[in-house]
Amino acid sequence: MAYDTKDIRNVVLLGHSGSGKTTFAETMLFESGAINRRGTVEEKSTISDYTNIEQERGNSIFSTLMHAKWKDSKINIIDTPGFDDFVGEVISSLKVADLGVMLLNAKSGVEVGTELIWEYTQKYNTPTLFVVNQLDHDKADFDATLEQAQNRFGANVLPFQFPYQTGIGFNKIVDALRMIMYHFPDGGGRPIKEAIPEDVMERAQEMHNALVEAAAENDEALMELFFENGSLTEEELAKGLKIALTNQEIYPVFCCSATRNMGSGRIMGFINDIAPSPADRPDAPLENGDTLKCDTNDATSIFIYKTISEPQVGNVSYFKVYSGKLNSSDELENNHTRTTERFNQIFVSEGKNRTATNQLCAGDIGVTTKLKNSHTNQTLNKKGVSREIEKMHFPPSRIRTAFTPPSKNDMEKLMKALHVIESEDPTLKVELAPHLKQTLLHGQGQLHLDIIKYRIEKVNNVSMEFVRPRISYRETITRKADDSYRHKKQSGGSGQFAEVHMRIEPYYEGMPMPNDLTVRKEELDELPWGGKLKFLWCIVGGSIDAKYINAIKKGIMQKMEEGPLTGSRCRDIRVCVYDGKMHPVDSNDMAFMIAAAQVFKNAFQQAAPQLLEPIYNLEVLCSSDVMGDVMGDLQTRRAMIMGMDSEGHYQKIMAKVPVAEMYKYSSSLRSLSQGKAKFTRSFSEFQEVTPGIQKSLANAYKNELQEV
Repeated sequence: MAYDTKDIRNVVLLGHSGSGKTTFAETMLFESGAINRRGTVEEKSTISDYTNIEQERGNSIFSTLMHAKWKDSKINIIDTPGFDDFVGEVISSLKVADLGVMLLNAKSGVEVGTELIWEYTQKYNTPTLFVVNQLDHDKADFDATLEQAQNRFGANVLPFQFPYQTGIGFNKIVDALRMIMYHFPDGGGRPIKEAIPEDVMERAQEMHNALVEAAAENDEALMELFFENGSLTEEELAKGLKIALTNQEIYPVFCCSATRNMGSGRIMGFINDIAPSPADRPDAPLENGDTLKCDTNDATSIFIYKTISEPQVGNVSYFKVYSGKLNSSDELENNHTRTTERFNQIFVSEGKNRTATNQLCAGDIGVTTKLKNSHTNQTLNKKGVSREIEKMHFPPSRIRTAFTPPSKNDMEKLMKALHVIESEDPTLKVELAPHLKQTLLHGQGQLHLDIIKYRIEKVNNVSMEFVRPRISYRETITRKADDSYRHKKQSGGSGQFAEVHMRIEPYYEGMPMPNDLTVRKEELDELPWGGKLKFLWCIVGGSIDAKYINAIKKGIMQKMEEGPLTGSRCRDIRVCVYDGKMHPVDSNDMAFMIAAAQVFKNAFQQAAPQLLEPIYNLEVLCSSDVMGDVMGDLQTRRAMIMGMDSEGHYQKIMAKVPVAEMYKYSSSLRSLSQGKAKFTRSFSEFQEVTPGIQKSLANAYKNELQEV
């Protein structure tokens, strides 16, 4: 059955790890009748978290698409992981959702993962409601959690409900929207409706009045009715709240215990009645700056928000229909590759189970298999239509590691498996780094990389070992040096001959030309790895023919790519070639390239070489109780603390840290903060290393060359 756009609700479950998203999803499915028995995380029987690795670990790692039918609506539910190592799954889910349901743990309040996810809900302008979960926990504190949410996310966070009591005895929820109290049986499920007790009536009435005012503010007609009658009917209230929620002018707060199935049915009713359909949301932005209305009568356009690879199936593509209707057997054109894809079957999803359907209308989310040339972040359109839905943008990696297979023979198999995972996970990057003589994995955190390793070893049966990544140092010089080198080789027949006289000196913007040399030609090259090479051709009298300029530059560049000090790349150097000799028969490009490389190396060693290390800007967000431990750890990493600030009820530490000291920082921070801190990093600059470190690295490189 194909649902009309107005009857579709696309909901993404969000929240810090441990807030109960997967259990809440299970309860939603049970309440709707989609399943007849609720699974549990402990029994490894939930519809979401169906992969072996999720069941072993007991938490979500991948986003899972499910759906439930409630009254006349189809509610697509996407469960997402709570660890920020898997933020890519959250971003892709938010891209296609029309409502965020943010779960808060009533005993922990607003946690750091919630803060991170909130930033993305704002970026995607996603209407959001909060669910304070686990109110049956003996340390649950609804009022403290609500206060934290309002302090962090603003006064528009409005409670629609509050618990009559929390802790083990939690079984009653006061609903200020409908002005009624729900009393749940011990096993949860359908509640009994009761009058609000007198001792909390005043609080409920205050909340109700705040909701009426919020609803009236969004519509002049409603505002007039409000002033005229002093209140609004249930229908008028629903209309105003829908506008306010859709425009992100309110963020409703609801109560529940997902484990005991108390409160989820009321939330689903609210989603059905008040939450925006895809048709209520702003038109989707396109890459060219235009927008696309979610209209069933328009030409078909779909966007692939997630791709996974399944054994015996191949590529499985999750998509949203942004306009038109998609029918099984339709052919669409990929706007990126210009190839045509045939949708032999389309499905609705219930975790790992998929049910074939004939049609999906604009706004709906579905699944298909075996698309040959289409992947995540790509748009497919009806033939003759050229549209590209605005792509998702994922955060840069925060950690990296090098890896080795157990044998050279396994390397090809390992790389093939990694590239499959890389195509599924836009936050993972595999880098061949020839300048470091390593292959690197870039990810969001140590847990992220550990999961990749687990998948490679369990699914692909290839072992891989993480090793410390080498640092991409830079080499430069601090004073001027002159040198010359003659390359002469005779081996029968024509030989090789070249002599080059060279000066090298530190380069800086606006430096004057040499006053003792005549410059015939100058070139300034922006180096691919950063920094500059200034090349001056100062040959007078034709001692070296100008046709050898390119060969000489090539020799210099060869040495700059693998510097004389530690084998690192060189930068910010001015080179003057001012004299030399050539032979009418034996001189050639190869001879001058060798001579230039050798004289550059010799001069470099005399020019007080300096090793530079990459420094990163680091921002850590943590609670005040672990701030001292985090600061102490940073000081052991040669960090320079640049400042401290507060962000909500969290402390923000800003520092500059050498990347050499950032190895396994993700794991250390998680351990120090019990998982209640997050960090971001970005490249800042290169700075000089201390003489002791430089000497140690230079000696290590010299020993490495001798061993070879």
